[in-house]
Amino acid sequence: MKYLLAFVLFFTSGLFAQSKLLIYMDLEQTDHLKAYGITFNALKAGTKADWLLNYRGGSFMLDYSEELANTCRIKGVAFSPLSASEAVDIYHTVQSEDQNMEVMHLEKAPRIAVYVPKGFKPWDDAVTLALEYAEVPYDKVWAEEILRGDLSKYDWLHLHHEDFTGQYGKFYASFSGAQWYIEQQMLYEGEAKKLGYKKVSQMELDVVKTIKNYVAQGGFLFAMCSATDSYDIALAADGVDICDKMYDGDAPDPDAQKKLDFSKTLAFQDFKLEMNPYVYEFSDIDVQMQEIGSPQNDYFTLFQFSAKYDPVPTMLTQDHVNVVHGFMGQTTMFHKKDVKRSVIILAERAGTDQVKYIHGNFGRGTFTFFGGHDPEDYQHMVGSPPTDLSLYKNSPGYRLILNNILFPAAEKKKQKT
Repeated sequence: MKYLLAFVLFFTSGLFAQSKLLIYMDLEQTDHLKAYGITFNALKAGTKADWLLNYRGGSFMLDYSEELANTCRIKGVAFSPLSASEAVDIYHTVQSEDQNMEVMHLEKAPRIAVYVPKGFKPWDDAVTLALEYAEVPYDKVWAEEILRGDLSKYDWLHLHHEDFTGQYGKFYASFSGAQWYIEQQMLYEGEAKKLGYKKVSQMELDVVKTIKNYVAQGGFLFAMCSATDSYDIALAADGVDICDKMYDGDAPDPDAQKKLDFSKTLAFQDFKLEMNPYVYEFSDIDVQMQEIGSPQNDYFTLFQFSAKYDPVPTMLTQDHVNVVHGFMGQTTMFHKKDVKRSVIILAERAGTDQVKYIHGNFGRGTFTFFGGHDPEDYQHMVGSPPTDLSLYKNSPGYRLILNNILFPAAEKKKQKT
């Protein structure tokens, strides 16, 4: 027994010879969003990091250095320096069998790409806004880069609020005469022609199929707003014309609904298309404004998962609150009836069939869909000014976005659901 004790003491003293730095993520944190950027960039620089799931809001433990501590001070991120014994105590608490907590070892910062049309600004999309504020490096890719195989360079892909059906967001009724709409249509049609396609919808279909293959081979996909349901609609409508003549020059297939193949989709099934080209909606997947009611009562609840047995959904739902104020988008939420049973629901409006946040596996990779446009701009409108995240440093909605950039860094043997 004394030899076992000596071994344990030797092991723990070696493991924690260096003091640690705890970036706590509970209500005492001064800037939750920049904390993700500091952790991400520390990983990128080769610093060891652990994600303490459910400990003080999902805290980060890193090897202490004066450089890292000064970075936290400069960025306004609260932290605590820990002695070796203090760190051991925290690890012991987190790994205790009677605590719904777990240590996730973060190995390597993922290579990040954002699918976004050329010329769009960071504030056009909540994820790029979050990455910019947190100072997380990323590359922009669009159709040409996707189709020539550039996704092999990246671990994580975010889909800007794209309309993958080729209907330009179905903004025709309200904005067909607007200069931005005309320029957007010209941009997309020019890209399709350059790449050898007669229709934008055909180009978009090849893009979604290429992305699906990327996920199957182990990629991590994250999408928000219209990039969620329009992605699956495009997959289901493979080989079926669902675009009216103002979008692609000819009439849609009158039997389009009957020809949808839901076996090809990632997340949704049995949905009904909205074929009226003047209606600002793709299908019945999306929850309508009148179903939500008063914005003051629009809150969604994060599910609690077992940190030790379900680490992936636990990582994706780390937050300092478990009830989050809702926010709208072209696709705001998903009707539960349209979500495949294989998909994990991460957050929903309690007492309703309205689902906000979902996650699933496909092949060797994963996808995560988050409804809504901007967590701190309830009803984001075309032309709205960019959200200043320095005013929302502790946004629980933006935290959910940033959970997704660290999730791929977790030790692979722990990533199971």
